[in-house]
Amino acid sequence: MNEALTNASLPPIPAPQSAPVVQVRELHRTYGVGVNAVHALRGINLDVARGSFTAIMGPSGSGKSTLMHILAGLDAASSGSVQLAGQEITTLGDEELTVLRRRKIGFVFQAFNLVPVLTVRQNVLLPYELDDRKPSADEVRYAEALIESLGLQERSSHRPHELSGGQQQRVAIARALARYPEIVFADEPTGNLDSRTSREVLTLLRAACTDFQQSIIMVTHDPVAASYADRILFLADGQIVRDAGRCTPEQISEIMLGLEQAQ
Repeated sequence: MNEALTNASLPPIPAPQSAPVVQVRELHRTYGVGVNAVHALRGINLDVARGSFTAIMGPSGSGKSTLMHILAGLDAASSGSVQLAGQEITTLGDEELTVLRRRKIGFVFQAFNLVPVLTVRQNVLLPYELDDRKPSADEVRYAEALIESLGLQERSSHRPHELSGGQQQRVAIARALARYPEIVFADEPTGNLDSRTSREVLTLLRAACTDFQQSIIMVTHDPVAASYADRILFLADGQIVRDAGRCTPEQISEIMLGLEQAQ
């Protein structure tokens, strides 16, 4: 392992305050068989505290996206255990996973994934429609409060093509948080944004943890984005090679350089 990686001085990980929202034991993911097999994950063990902000980083092919997709129920493990909010998800069928994702998980993607024919307000309330129920009065008020807090109130009747990239990402965050999910997965959420808008988006994700005790797991390649997290998992060759507390962008860059050079 590269000296920059092994000798880096990093802050400790905050002690968990309650039962983990995610528990992973001996997680493996292999694609293909025989000599063509690709071992994307190799025995991952991980606990994620409630109300925490976790960043996942690593070189291309390190397994970071595969790990997030399995934690979110979007991909299947080859072996091992994944518990989300106390529920084992590796044994669930497609319909059960769909219900789990609708009710306990929020998603924020780099591509926004807003429905173009729906207004801002309709996009934010879409998770309720997908769950085949109408939101209660309190839930509507919460969604409206999210829209207002994100500076989108005057845009609530606009459609995605009438918004800037930053505004679209804020709508995506409001949609992810609207049903108050226990955990939000963010896949390169600032990848298409300028630096100012990126800071706004990351501050909003940070507030979801500190103000509402929601848990955020974010895959990113950006050291500045990762510096907003309480904890940073560095992956290489399908394994967690460094588990750090909050770091500066400079510390993160040093670790990432070591990982890249070690390949």
